[in-house]
Amino acid sequence: MKRELLARVNAARAARQPCAVVTDLATGEERFVPRAEAANDPLAAILDKAFRFDKSGVEQTEGGEVFVTVHNPPLRLVITGAVLIAQALIPMARAAGYDIWVVDPRGAFATGARFPDISLHAEWPDEIIPQIGLDQRTAFIALTHDPKIDDPALELALRSQAFYIGALGSKKTQGSRLERLKAKGFSDNELSRIHGPIGLNIGAVGASEIAISIMAEMTKCLRLG
Repeated sequence: MKRELLARVNAARAARQPCAVVTDLATGEERFVPRAEAANDPLAAILDKAFRFDKSGVEQTEGGEVFVTVHNPPLRLVITGAVLIAQALIPMARAAGYDIWVVDPRGAFATGARFPDISLHAEWPDEIIPQIGLDQRTAFIALTHDPKIDDPALELALRSQAFYIGALGSKKTQGSRLERLKAKGFSDNELSRIHGPIGLNIGAVGASEIAISIMAEMTKCLRLG
């Protein structure tokens, strides 16, 4: 890889901006493709699949074979609510390659004993989430059932490129939540990004099964959009 191209890849990775390098296997010619520009690329369909599935490899095109090298930032999961569902979800998310942040201003919940070896913040979401950042490789879920905690976090998530936004609660709770957020100026289209009630409808009962349904829904959104 040429020095100039390597510098662009390194800069994108440092900024958590997905990118790819496309190499023509016949000529050795390389080109840099940011994901933000991939939709307008001649190989748009190939690149979209490669980015979605974190898959580098040889692809056949009309112009011959190319090798697509994907550089995706690590996946991240930001959770508001240091609750039982979060405790059940975290091991699965870790196994799937997510870096995890848990945010809960309630000190009795947000303890290292309950959430060992993760980035834990006993602060209000609107104070810490802007520092963490929510980008297109980040999933966000709200689990507290407390509008004072979840609503400000959801506002930040809706203004971000997070690939998944989920919120715990019944259909009635979700309806009230959407009305509050609509009063904050969010459109119906924007609010449709919130998955609520959270998780795939698999008849889940209890924290562990709900966590499975959330992990499945996150994966579906990540891979299939």
